[in-house]
Amino acid sequence: MSRVAQLFARVRAEKRAAFVAYLCAGDPDFDTSLAACRALLANGVDLLELGVPFSDPLADGPTNQLAAQRALEGGMTAARVFELVRRIREFSDAPIAFYTYYNLVFSNGVDAYVRDAKAAGVDAILTLDLPPEEADELTAACRAHGLDTVFIIAPTTPDARIGRIAATATGFLYYVSREGVTGVRDQVAGNIPEAMARIRARTKLPVVVGFGIGTRAQVAQVAAQADGVVVGSALVNCIRDNLADRSKIAPVLAARAADLSAGVRRV
Repeated sequence: MSRVAQLFARVRAEKRAAFVAYLCAGDPDFDTSLAACRALLANGVDLLELGVPFSDPLADGPTNQLAAQRALEGGMTAARVFELVRRIREFSDAPIAFYTYYNLVFSNGVDAYVRDAKAAGVDAILTLDLPPEEADELTAACRAHGLDTVFIIAPTTPDARIGRIAATATGFLYYVSREGVTGVRDQVAGNIPEAMARIRARTKLPVVVGFGIGTRAQVAQVAAQADGVVVGSALVNCIRDNLADRSKIAPVLAARAADLSAGVRRV
């Protein structure tokens, strides 16, 4: 079983959802990013979703756009992102998923990129702007090198297409609970129970829910329905708010992750 499959089997046995945390790799610099990842993984994060910094992150709101900009300005490259994963693997066996855009994969050669990602210790790849109908080259490379694939389902996805998306994914499905871009919201989207029912009628893959989740209460609300809960912008904001003293970033993230991760336990 892959690390991803093992994780979801474990949390299912523990009768809870997985806590998935997003950070942009290299934000605001390599060493601080590594410390931030360590802090999250030591404080309840089950799966680390690493954003690969990109100059045109169309699915992201201002918080994550600025995180990518900081990472790029701090010298992050594809090679440095792989190095970050290798360094994380020195202290953690938790699943790591890349959250990326297809140009970053394609421009480096799809098979070579997937091979290098696997060698570094990546477990899954979510390519936000690549629909499954156009993903044959990527999915073939992932099969060849043992990397799980993740695809997105949106509130606007027709029932007939959910099965097509699910058939292409191997790791888990990412349900985007809101139309639009990433970012913290005051309330969780109200359509999650209905969406989970629609998706689960067509696949046995785990389903994680993200976009707009930023408090422990919101995590608990989503965890009651989903197999995993993704928090991104609320964590990235901890980096943004402590740029003046970067030594504070890891401790602040540790405390925030411990608080948020408490929400995934079902009662």
